[in-house]
Amino acid sequence: MPAIDGGRLLGDLRRLAEFGRYKTGVHRPTYSAEDIAARHWMGERMAEAGLAVEIDGIGNVIGRSAGEGPRLMIGSHSESQNHAGWLDGALGVMYGVEVARALKDDAAMGGRNVDVICFADEEGHFSNFTGSRSFVGQLGEDEIDRTTNRYDGTPLREALERAGLAGRPRAQIDPARTSGFLEAHIEQGDYLESAGLSVGIVTSVVAIWQYRIVLEGEQNHAGTTRMAIRKDAGLALVRLAAAIDQRFPAVAGERTVWTTGRITLDPGAPSIIPGRAEMLFQFRDVDPEVLERLQRTLEELVDAADAAGPCRARLEVISRSVPMAMDPRLVDALEAAAEQHAPGAHMRMPSAAGHDAQVVAQRVPAAMLFVPSIGGISHHWTENTADEDIVLGCQVMATAAERLLGS
Repeated sequence: MPAIDGGRLLGDLRRLAEFGRYKTGVHRPTYSAEDIAARHWMGERMAEAGLAVEIDGIGNVIGRSAGEGPRLMIGSHSESQNHAGWLDGALGVMYGVEVARALKDDAAMGGRNVDVICFADEEGHFSNFTGSRSFVGQLGEDEIDRTTNRYDGTPLREALERAGLAGRPRAQIDPARTSGFLEAHIEQGDYLESAGLSVGIVTSVVAIWQYRIVLEGEQNHAGTTRMAIRKDAGLALVRLAAAIDQRFPAVAGERTVWTTGRITLDPGAPSIIPGRAEMLFQFRDVDPEVLERLQRTLEELVDAADAAGPCRARLEVISRSVPMAMDPRLVDALEAAAEQHAPGAHMRMPSAAGHDAQVVAQRVPAAMLFVPSIGGISHHWTENTADEDIVLGCQVMATAAERLLGS
């Protein structure tokens, strides 16, 4: 059985967290100087593990093993949300590096090693799953041309040039070489912690359906306009948001979640009745029937608000991803390894967050492993996972890789 070096793994994770250090987390946006420096550093770690390293034209860092035959690929991403956590994404990449080292050092494996990948922009600073979609052939040059940074408007082409990536070819996955893909991640919720468990085996990755809801009223003076004749778009939006929150529990699934992520009022002044209001809204589930039911309900509520007036209401679809089931054979291998190292301390569960694995799964078999998030916190600089859970998860990953490579 390949044995990972827990101290080495933790040391590497903490060193990686120095790139863009922010309080106890990191601020490492996609293609920032800190992100690119971290990618080159990870490439060096992959090379030390005996892998041939390439950083491609979208920023994916790929370490390929030298042996013959199909290879298991392990990885995740390394950029962060703004002012966020040190493990989100980074954990999965460093698991890949550590598993590659452990297999390389295990003579019994006979050179059956893994490939390691660090995807770019899973966090969506520019586009959803930019690196993994490029890797599976879903990101065209025309999309790159029109994509800009969602925070500051920087064109993706310009960001790639600044990062020294312009002109490089973009790598594509080779299903003949890659027998499967494994991704490890912090859970980003509290199901494992609340159940007192150490490992989650992901059965499916959630779909995220995102919308823009717009209310059009009439901008007017906040002091002189009688309440009876107002067309207050802000008030109409708040009432609609409350109606959604009241109606959704009756049509939601067991783990459905919904969020109003942003509300904007125009013109947004204290003495002006807003003539336009907008909210960004999303819901998540793994069941296509539930997703369709939620959308029908949302459409009904927006139509009802529009018909009732006094403001006009409309619904715009921003994006709708597809829920993705994980590969049963890979899931079974992870579960068997978890039972070996943490008997009775693991569970099968869906992922409530999106991950690169759901994109890669469209080309090759894929599966995911979760370790607990302390307090269920993620996308915040206080995000953390106990050292022993980090080490245990990596050992489970290494043992699962051994099983899969030996089968």
